[in-house]
Amino acid sequence: MSERSEVRSQMSRRTVILRSVGGAATAAAMVFVKPRPAAAKMAPAGAAYQDTPKGDQQCSNCSLFQAPSACQLVDGTISPSGWCKYWVKKAG
Repeated sequence: MSERSEVRSQMSRRTVILRSVGGAATAAAMVFVKPRPAAAKMAPAGAAYQDTPKGDQQCSNCSLFQAPSACQLVDGTISPSGWCKYWVKKAG
């Protein structure tokens, strides 16, 4: 083997080894990464929540409402006929 092809061969092996070690390190790091905690919900007062609808806007037709009585943003028991300032029309 010529000196030049030997250098190419070593570089190729080195690249394979470095990539393997890097991949293993990344996989190991992923095992130890903790998932982020869910964001805390806000108090009903902070969302201007009310137990009554605002016109045709009510929790039951909001995309953030989680039946039967929860919301993705507002903490506590949520009335399907309630409303808050974060109301977003449900798709469909």
